[in-house]
Amino acid sequence: MTAIAWRADPYTDALRTGRGPLYLRRGDGWLLPLDVERWCAAPDDADATVLARCRGPVLDVGCGPGRLVAALAARGGPALGIDVSRAAVERTVRAGGTALCRSVFDPLPKEGRWGTVLLIDGNIGIGGDPVALLARVAELLAPDGTLIAETAAQDVDERAEVHVEDAHGTRGSTFSWARVGTSALSRYARRAGWTPVDHWRAGDRTFVQLRRLAARP
Repeated sequence: MTAIAWRADPYTDALRTGRGPLYLRRGDGWLLPLDVERWCAAPDDADATVLARCRGPVLDVGCGPGRLVAALAARGGPALGIDVSRAAVERTVRAGGTALCRSVFDPLPKEGRWGTVLLIDGNIGIGGDPVALLARVAELLAPDGTLIAETAAQDVDERAEVHVEDAHGTRGSTFSWARVGTSALSRYARRAGWTPVDHWRAGDRTFVQLRRLAARP
């Protein structure tokens, strides 16, 4: 369902034009603005703090139009973006990055060998179940790899059925999503065998870097 929803208009139209406004809307009418213009621009100062922490081959989950993948490629580092939106993948490739049209839950290249996995721009919410997503990322990372996740700036922990909607009321299909702040993500991570190694704020955005705890003999 998630893949179908994000492939549908109006998300595709927004990525192709590089402009919003675009929103996630819950059934009760609540709206979350999506920052399409920032996604389609060059990396900003907050993004630079993420890029500086990337090590080894980097997998950007839900890469969108590919600003981070393209920036890593320009620096000569191996990086791959994945996104369920074909328009996002096409834009990433045009920007100079490498990307595949796949879900994080699909079979992926280099499973167990990625040095860094990125979940930026709210993508910790993919699938509406952060615990399941953390478990999947653990399968993708190398033993010494790290996950960098962008968290909600507010102290929230919520699940919802949402759809993408533009300013004209055109909507995509409904799918499951989650929003978690730093405290909530840290709680889930510890229960799932992760440990925070860094957390920071850049402008109005917040990030956490996590590493898997070593398995006990």
